[in-house]
Amino acid sequence: MFIAMNRFKINPAFEADFERLWRERDSYLAEVPGFRSFALLRGPAHDDHVLYASHTIWESRAAFEAWTESEHFRKAHAQAKAPKGTYLGHPNLELFEAVA
Repeated sequence: MFIAMNRFKINPAFEADFERLWRERDSYLAEVPGFRSFALLRGPAHDDHVLYASHTIWESRAAFEAWTESEHFRKAHAQAKAPKGTYLGHPNLELFEAVA
């Protein structure tokens, strides 16, 4: 099992827009070999941001890497345009391989 997470610091004024963007976009993940599941997670709120994480589970690192090089990946990410001021910095990608 392989897990890929992107953590986002989102301006509190744009929470609803950010969540709507993720709910309404076509992810194409279900069409990708090795994909297991996806969740968008809302974390703690701070004075200047709300923490979110996109969490995907894959059967292997190879399956995840194939997704990142696919046409499905390009189409999904072309839709990810949020209003200026939504993101406080770039997403933080974290990758995990199951060990137990």
